[in-house]
Amino acid sequence: MIAHSIDRIRNRLSLSVLGDAALWLAAAFHLALLAAFLFVLLTLKPAHAQEEPTCGGKDLLAALQTDEPATYAKLRAEADAIPNGRGIFWKIEKPGLAPSWLLGTMHVTDPRVLTMPAAARTAAAEASTIIIESDEILDEKKAAAAMLMHPELTMFTDGKTIRDHLSPDQATRLEDGLKKRGLALAAVQRMQPWIISSFVALPACETARKSKGASFLDKHIAEDAIKAGKNVAGLETLAEQLRAMADLPTEFHLQALIETLELGDKMDDVIETMTTLYLSGDIGMTMPMLEIVTPAQTGKDESSYAAFEKRIVTDRNHVMAERAGPMLAKGGVFIAVGALHLPGEEGLVELLKKQGFTLTPAGG
Repeated sequence: MIAHSIDRIRNRLSLSVLGDAALWLAAAFHLALLAAFLFVLLTLKPAHAQEEPTCGGKDLLAALQTDEPATYAKLRAEADAIPNGRGIFWKIEKPGLAPSWLLGTMHVTDPRVLTMPAAARTAAAEASTIIIESDEILDEKKAAAAMLMHPELTMFTDGKTIRDHLSPDQATRLEDGLKKRGLALAAVQRMQPWIISSFVALPACETARKSKGASFLDKHIAEDAIKAGKNVAGLETLAEQLRAMADLPTEFHLQALIETLELGDKMDDVIETMTTLYLSGDIGMTMPMLEIVTPAQTGKDESSYAAFEKRIVTDRNHVMAERAGPMLAKGGVFIAVGALHLPGEEGLVELLKKQGFTLTPAGG
């Protein structure tokens, strides 16, 4: 059973709860920025337990389909209405050019994700150029330095800390959540809430793998390309990604942090559900799923979530498409970006079609 009662389908959920990621993981996956944000946190060398935490989590949609079939049907209909909501791997063609490829990624180190679809592995091996969101991630020290060069984008610079923006109970829960990942609140209390959110949102096993040097999918692809002597390029700078997050109000990010804390151990289930959707290529279901598992908040300003989607997803989609165009015009390109940048009327698939390219699902 899903811990939080499902009484309605809300309009939008902040991906900063999950990061590129983060989902993304990111998104939100994505929010696609999650992996880059962790560089600063992981330079602090959190003291993880000797034994690496075991990855857990359950597929929430499997339970929902059984326990709340009507609600699941609404989610399925919402997901099916999203253009290009199925498939994480696309072939890009234009007459006279060698084919190029587009892979939607998750910014995680989960071995299931790192495997990639067989067709994508072949395409990446044969491509002459690999494009990722930011090629600055290939040098973690340089990436961390790039972030620290913009303290106004990542830190409280007014003398306050995250404690000044939270109730005592919220601060206690945040401290406990960080402890579970081997990090003291005092070490990150001057960081902006969206950075802390992205850290708290990750399962302990994912954080442990990253702290030991494991590469998330995008970086893994780029590292293999460098070893093979291929050209690697980025579509954004880390500073641009930081600016996108910092452009949103602190209050919005604080709310996302609070929601992340309220999910608690349920985050493992959320990440597992997102991973299951990703592996099945059903990325259009990700946002509807996230909408129902986030704790309900009264008085939530939906316009803030619309602003988030525009600034973090849509605006960046247009930038990525514009910058990818000249490189795609040479043919033989393999693009790997967060999967949640692909679907939708203003997703990368549609935006590249508008540039005259033909995109067709290529498996995955």
